Amino acid sequence: MHTSTQPPLLSLLKEHFGFTAFRPLQEEIIRDVLAGRDVVALLPTGGGKSLCFQLPALARSGLTIVVSPLIALMKDQVDGLRANGIAATFLNSSLTAQESQVRLRGLHQGDYRLLYMAPERLMLPGYISLIRNFQVNLLAIDEAHCISEWGHDFRPEYRRLVELRDQVPALPIIALTATATARVQEDIVTLLRLRDPACYVASFNRPNLTYQVQPKDNPFGQVLAFLRTRPKDCGILYCQSRKTTESVAERLRDHGINAQPYHAGLSAEQRTQHQELFLRDEIQVICATIAFGMGINKPNVRFVIHYDLPKNLESYYQETGRAGRDGLPSECVLLFSAGDTVKQQRFINEKTNFQEQQIANRQLQEMVQYAECGTCRRRTLLQYFGEHVDTEHCDGCDNCLTPRDTFDGTDAAQTVLTCVEEIRGSGGFSVGLNHVIAVLTGANTEKIRRWGHDRLTSYGKGTTHRRPELAAISRELIRLGYLQQTADPFTVLEVTDQGQHFLQEPQTLMLTKPMSTPERKTPSVGDLDHDEMLFTRLRQLRKTLADEADVPAYVIFSDVALRQMARDCPTNEQEFLQISGVGKRKLEEFGPKFLAVIAGHLENYAPLTIPKESNPPPAPPVSSRKRPLGDTVHQTLSYYRSGHSIEQIAKQRGLVISTIYGHLEQAIQAGELVDLTQLWTTEQELEMTGAFEKTGFGNLTGVKELLGDLYDYGQLRLFRAVHGKI
Repeated sequence: MHTSTQPPLLSLLKEHFGFTAFRPLQEEIIRDVLAGRDVVALLPTGGGKSLCFQLPALARSGLTIVVSPLIALMKDQVDGLRANGIAATFLNSSLTAQESQVRLRGLHQGDYRLLYMAPERLMLPGYISLIRNFQVNLLAIDEAHCISEWGHDFRPEYRRLVELRDQVPALPIIALTATATARVQEDIVTLLRLRDPACYVASFNRPNLTYQVQPKDNPFGQVLAFLRTRPKDCGILYCQSRKTTESVAERLRDHGINAQPYHAGLSAEQRTQHQELFLRDEIQVICATIAFGMGINKPNVRFVIHYDLPKNLESYYQETGRAGRDGLPSECVLLFSAGDTVKQQRFINEKTNFQEQQIANRQLQEMVQYAECGTCRRRTLLQYFGEHVDTEHCDGCDNCLTPRDTFDGTDAAQTVLTCVEEIRGSGGFSVGLNHVIAVLTGANTEKIRRWGHDRLTSYGKGTTHRRPELAAISRELIRLGYLQQTADPFTVLEVTDQGQHFLQEPQTLMLTKPMSTPERKTPSVGDLDHDEMLFTRLRQLRKTLADEADVPAYVIFSDVALRQMARDCPTNEQEFLQISGVGKRKLEEFGPKFLAVIAGHLENYAPLTIPKESNPPPAPPVSSRKRPLGDTVHQTLSYYRSGHSIEQIAKQRGLVISTIYGHLEQAIQAGELVDLTQLWTTEQELEMTGAFEKTGFGNLTGVKELLGDLYDYGQLRLFRAVHGKI
């Protein structure tokens, strides 16, 4: 706590925002603002940027104008301010002419402390002249990185804001952003003509976030598996295209997950509706393009998933920063494939400005390096923004939590490179990664037969590795420079000069063991120390009050506040005031109702004693007794365990495919361990689970009819053998 803070500022902080101490740098920034100095503030998402201009607006008379790039952001922040008893408003295109006139009259009468506006509206001639009449004492420019071409979200209209320096020279300016490299910071100062500004740069570290990158092998299945383990948590899924947001949201709804799209192609009414439902926790997942979320203050976003590769690290950092703004553990997942890199490269090549191409290429390269690195991801992010990092390991990213081992990949690399060369040599054209893997695993596809790739010496040579492993090995060969991907016009693989040299003079090549999709359980709000039953009741009350007031749930109280209530069980107003986020206004308006729920709960249940650690019960021992198997079943099992596909085993043994499935089914029923992950994807496993839940494990025909031709009876029999009882 900053003991030098004067009582009036701390009183305002507690009364209106419910906090008893400032976050790092907030007090210093506020004092410079109140002294009339220009300020540049770089604070991470969730670091309390808004308070740096909101509190000064309460500490003195006059009006603070806040420049905000998105209409949604304006409404979001104004709703929160009003809930805290602060006079704030906004002017934008969502208002009718009559509504705008009412607010303008209020501004002339001095009814407001804060006014939110978009830059293009503020720079209209009529509004510039009105600034003098509104007794404006501060111009706060949020998302200030938008002024720089080197920033990740350049907006030309921000460049015009410098005209206010000429129109109202004495007006102090505070420029705020969560993401800016040193070059962008220089642009902010120069292009806004800030005078000897006080520059504050907080740590970019978000310790409550964990970062992980997963190989993008089956993106929808990976997302579905992730969400199945977090049914109570909400989050954002970022996609590159509008079409993807629509299709993924629809497929998630088909699987019982409440998801909606958000992109610029939707009507303003649809976007507003989806955003409001998400803010009120009535949508679990918002599938969005990058337009969604800039500055949206939803504190309890528990995860951010990037379905596609962001174009640069600034975008990635800002988008992941929308998770865990309440300080609770949250997760950031990037699904990465080298093919996404090529897609981004195509967009870059379409740029007509050479300088823009150069900037975009450099940014993409840095993004890919982050995705493919084997070192600490947090350290990589922080160093990118110029922050010195002392430790090598953060214990908060996949590379630190589960370091990947290396192995002698000389043979595997030769196998992959030779296959790529053979394919090109046989037909004079190159193919994509998926086709190369299909050839290596001996797949019997129409393309392989039509192009004669089943007659190559490389055909079936990669069966000692599973498909995801071959994909990961190939991606590392791309990263190491042995392979390259080019758009021709489709993404194809080619062996580089370095790869050719390796084939001619092979040397030991150590590769990183492929990433596997982690099954780590991420703590959700419900896992944290508190009375779960009381927490649920408090959330229900919050939802009711939010609906009555027509505001997002977090405007009433954050999840952190509810969790603290469910842990501490306050019984009077004085104790309730100790809850984080409870100020005078919220105590008066909501305190009695929440205290009543807590009191009612305590009448029936004693306060929960929460242990420091709780160990899950041990798993039941697995029986080691196995039924005896015949020689023919053992032979099939041996082939299967050595990496042969079902089709290959049937051909090798001269049997029909259904017989091979039957042998594996017998082995499973006899207690043998059989790895079936190569027979279906995560998505398919979840679909089969849902189908069997609907029809029962005894109705195999019903399941087949429900799932259609995408599955054969053999797969369903094996799934039933592992997961169900006949």
